[in-house]
Amino acid sequence: MSENFAYPVGLRLSGRRVVVLGAGQVAQRRLPALIAAGADILLISPSATASVEAMAEAGEVRWERRRYQEGDFEGAWYVLITTDDPEANAAASAEAEARRVWCVRSDDAEAASAWTPATGRSEGVTVAVLTGQDPRRSAAVRDAVVEGLRDGTLAAPRHRTRGPHVALVGGGPGDPDLITVRGRRLLAEADVVVADRLGPRDLLDELPPHVEVIDAAKIPYGRFMAQEAINNALIEHAKAGKSVVRLKGGDPFVFGRGMEEAEALAEAGIPCTVVPGISSSISVPGAAGIPVTHRGVAHEFTVVSGHVAPDDPSSLVDWAALARLRGTLVLLMAVEKIGAIAATLVAHGRAADTPVAVVQEGTTPAQRRVDATLATVGEKAAAEGVRPPAVVVIGEVVALSSRDHR
Repeated sequence: MSENFAYPVGLRLSGRRVVVLGAGQVAQRRLPALIAAGADILLISPSATASVEAMAEAGEVRWERRRYQEGDFEGAWYVLITTDDPEANAAASAEAEARRVWCVRSDDAEAASAWTPATGRSEGVTVAVLTGQDPRRSAAVRDAVVEGLRDGTLAAPRHRTRGPHVALVGGGPGDPDLITVRGRRLLAEADVVVADRLGPRDLLDELPPHVEVIDAAKIPYGRFMAQEAINNALIEHAKAGKSVVRLKGGDPFVFGRGMEEAEALAEAGIPCTVVPGISSSISVPGAAGIPVTHRGVAHEFTVVSGHVAPDDPSSLVDWAALARLRGTLVLLMAVEKIGAIAATLVAHGRAADTPVAVVQEGTTPAQRRVDATLATVGEKAAAEGVRPPAVVVIGEVVALSSRDHR
């Protein structure tokens, strides 16, 4: 067996004495993990960095402002030596060896009885990597594993004991790379995914074969309304002990009816986790080179649903008030009603030559942009065959974007 082989073990240091010699940069990096582990930490050093001193002032460690003395390790379970005094380090290491206390030395790993692994954490999992005398490689391997666990590219099924649960995940505007890290990880852990048409479809292709993917648009409604049928599907699969993800486009709470689903789950006694997503209201204009705000041009932006015409009695939008605003208007679900909306804004005072951009399938390879004004956008969108999903941006910020994005 190689001399460099280390036996990995997890130390449970809560309430147990740990002695740290030195209070420089190395100690500054190591102390937070020892504090998080609940160790009873004695710090011995004549001086300390400002960060370490702050830990002592907060009562997280006991700091004795002096040098190492024989007998300091009495009653210790673990020792960390980080000083720049070779003689003190050697003497302290010898005491640790004599007392059979595991000892880490930052100046001489070969003389130590223990090594500190490169560690990282993700959702209750601690990753610790040792590569002998190559700490950079240890850190690189750790980072790769932790990142894989966080973004779901490293599948690590868990034995679930928490009972029924549903995650409402915002998938972002369409580009699969724009889902949040947490959303992607929950997808990787799912047994059932109930997906919207506007969710990032490419992510569904990456799911393991055993995952049941349900197209929300194709759930048989029977005597139920569409949303009620979706709610029931979430509840039934969760009660069956499945890990359920409701994958929605954009953000679940931005015209996504996510709150209706959360309320239905709450009534059924099923906990749910809401994972925010990047809303198309800001990401799609950004992908098309349009800032929704800009210094000296727009100090506000307003996001409006355009699925109901301005003259419809069920409309909750004060279009006259919106027309008086000087900032940016971002319309979602407005392709079919854009002509009527533009005419209403002009009728209530917004300039007819106000720039307008319609961005179809933003952030995806099929993205395209159609530019117009309030006076022409209705006809131009129809002539260009613009179809949902599309985001409409109204305001002077449209004129700021470069031609490279047009």
